[in-house]
Amino acid sequence: MPETPVTVHCPTCNRPVEWSQHSPYRPFCSRRCKLIDLGAWLDGSHRIPGSELDGESSSTAGDSNDEGER
Repeated sequence: MPETPVTVHCPTCNRPVEWSQHSPYRPFCSRRCKLIDLGAWLDGSHRIPGSELDGESSSTAGDSNDEGER
């Protein structure tokens, strides 16, 4: 009896995605959905909850005084 492939829902658009070698972007349904999710992490829309560690801030290194140095 052949096994039924596991199906998950794309985190971006909620389409069903077969969890197998035939779905190279899994758990996403497409490259587009994968890039949309990446963009959300990069712009801060997605983040892991918790307090910031000592010495870390939400800005990237070098952004704080760029205007004053020019």
